Amino acid sequence: MAALFGLKSMTYWGNLTSLTWRCQKLAVTVFDQQKALKPLVCTTQKRQMSRVKRRHTRPPFWLPKTTRTPYPEDITPENEAFLSEVITKQYSSPLKSEPWERGLWNEKSTRCGVIARKLGIYPLWTKDGRRLLTTLLQVSDNHVIKYIPPEELTENDMKKKKRYREVGALIVGADSMDPRMVTKEYFSIFSTTGILPKKKLNKFLVTPNAKLAPGTPLYASHFQPGKYVDVAGVTIDRGFQGVMKRWGFKGMPASHGVTKSHRRGGNIGSGGEKARVLPGQKMPGHMGRERRVLRGLKVWRINTVHNVLWVQGPAIPGPTGAYVCIYDSILPHRKHTAESHPPFPTFFQDEQETDEELYDKNLHIFSQPSISFVEN
Repeated sequence: MAALFGLKSMTYWGNLTSLTWRCQKLAVTVFDQQKALKPLVCTTQKRQMSRVKRRHTRPPFWLPKTTRTPYPEDITPENEAFLSEVITKQYSSPLKSEPWERGLWNEKSTRCGVIARKLGIYPLWTKDGRRLLTTLLQVSDNHVIKYIPPEELTENDMKKKKRYREVGALIVGADSMDPRMVTKEYFSIFSTTGILPKKKLNKFLVTPNAKLAPGTPLYASHFQPGKYVDVAGVTIDRGFQGVMKRWGFKGMPASHGVTKSHRRGGNIGSGGEKARVLPGQKMPGHMGRERRVLRGLKVWRINTVHNVLWVQGPAIPGPTGAYVCIYDSILPHRKHTAESHPPFPTFFQDEQETDEELYDKNLHIFSQPSISFVEN
C-alpha cells in the first residue's frame, strides 16, 4: 500500500492515518456541539428566472377535495323536501356568537376585502359628456369564515415573511353550496362557523382593529363611490400559443420566398460565444392563467340591492363569471384620510339604511334631466 501511494515507509503512512482519524473525530465533536446548540435548518434555493414554472394546472396534493362523488340514495321527494327545510333552518342565522367589539380607524388600518364575480363591461357617461368603460363586479354571498390572529398567522406562515407591522388574516367565502355535496374534510372548515360551505375561499390580511366575527356578511356597500380599489384575478388561459399571439411579433412576409415560416419567431440571436438560449427569451409557450393585479381603479357606481360595483376600465383579469378579489387601494396617493375613510371595519347593511343606487358626484344619472332651461 505504501508503494502504491509513493510513500517511503509504513511509519509515515501510519502517522498520516492517525492524523486523519483525529481530524475526523475533532470535526464530528464540533458538529455535535453545534448541533446541540443550534437546530438543523434546511434551506432551499429560489431562482428568479423566467424559465421557472410560474403556474400550476393541478392543485397540490395536500389540498382537500371540495366535492364528493354523489351516489344514488333513493330518497323520496318528501324526504328531499324535509332535508332542504332542515338545512335552511339550521343555517338561517350565520352569526352564532355575539358581535365582536368594533375597532376604530387609524392611518395604518387595513380593512378586509371581498370576493366578486365578473359580469361584463358596461358604458357610463360623466356630466361633461365623457364616455367611460366600466366592469360590473357582483359581490355574491360573501361571509367571514374565520379570523386568524397575528400570533397564529406568524407561527403557521410557511414562507416566514418579515412583516413591518402586526397583521392578522380573515378567511372570506363566496357563493354557498349544498353541504351534502362536499367532502367531510372540506365541511369541517365551516362546521364551527354555522354557515353553508362556500365555493370560493380567499385570505385577506387585516390589522387587528379591523377584525370581523365569523359569519359576518359582506356587501358591495363595503366600498363607496368615488374611492379607489385594487382588483386581483387570474387571466384567461389561452393554452400553448406562438410568438405572434403571445408576444405580438409581426411574423415573416406572406410571400416572396418565405416557405412555411410565416408565423415563426425567426432567429433568437444566440449564436457565437453565447451558444445558449438566454433567460427570458420570447418564444412560444403557455399563455395566460397568470395572477394579475390592477391598482387604483375608481368605483363609479354601486347597487346595494344586487351588490354590484361599476369599476373603472374594461381590463379586469379573467373571463366572464370568474372570481376576483377587491380590496382598498394601497397606492400612496389613493389612501384614505381621517375625514374620508370608508365604513370601518365594514358597512353593516342590516343595521344601517342606505340608498339602492349610489353614484359618484361626477357621473351622469340618466333618471335626472340632462338639459335645464332658464328664463331670462
